[in-house]
Amino acid sequence: MFASIPAFLRVPLVVLLIVLSTIAHTMPLFAIALLKWLLPIPRFQAACARVLVRIAESWIGFNSHLMDWFTGTRFRVEGLDGLLADGHYLVLSNHQSWVDILVMQKVLNRRIPFLRFFLKSQLIWVPLLGLAWWALDFPFMRRASRKQLAKRPDLAAKDVIATRRACEKFKGIPVSIMNFVEGTRFTAEKHARQGSPYVHLLRPKAGGVAFVLDAMGSALHSVLDVTIAYSGGTPTLMDLIAGRIPEVRFHVRQREIPEVLLQSDYEKDAASRVRFQRWINAIWSDKDELLSQGVTTS
Repeated sequence: MFASIPAFLRVPLVVLLIVLSTIAHTMPLFAIALLKWLLPIPRFQAACARVLVRIAESWIGFNSHLMDWFTGTRFRVEGLDGLLADGHYLVLSNHQSWVDILVMQKVLNRRIPFLRFFLKSQLIWVPLLGLAWWALDFPFMRRASRKQLAKRPDLAAKDVIATRRACEKFKGIPVSIMNFVEGTRFTAEKHARQGSPYVHLLRPKAGGVAFVLDAMGSALHSVLDVTIAYSGGTPTLMDLIAGRIPEVRFHVRQREIPEVLLQSDYEKDAASRVRFQRWINAIWSDKDELLSQGVTTS
């Protein structure tokens, strides 16, 4: 609609609209979150939680409309049939750019329950958004470095406890828990350093997925295996705002969660860890092949 406006006018306008929309949505969100905190009545808190999600979905919806109105980016989407707005999903995806999150929100908003991500604890300090994520029950993790873990191995156990505590909150409500299994964004340098066996992906990390399945158990309906690819290379947020992404290819595949994985003890049983890693590696092999084919099953 407005993609033909010169970039030097269009980009500041889009940024301004994003800022105004963020303020307009976070102000009522903070007010509802405060009421929820002040009045610890279970039914009232549950009602507040639903209102908070509706506000967040409205904010995502507006940002998604901005993509449609101000960029010429084409979205080629497959695999949305059968998704449930009141389901319980573990969403797994490859990760190349922070644009992945905005694309995922645009495509899946209101098609599945509100997406929640595991966030680094430092992100609580991001202006407006940090408090918004907290109000929406996003799990914050204190991801310790290898040096910190070497000095204090107990920090790893704290992350496991935090994961289980967060997942316990989600058992009784429709939820989509998002996990970037590679643990970091893909770059050629990281790919070479890892000696990754995949052409387009880093090695998957099974531990975080295993902890979520252990905590949520049979409360999850299925895994949503998401594959995202961009024409023109890995984009930045500014590429998205400026309309420099010609096409986004987005593929979703629903996968059943093997019963044997739900009954396994990933932490204590070596055989369970091997089974789990084989399952994740098989998913990643399929995803790598899909990316090689251009993210299409047709």
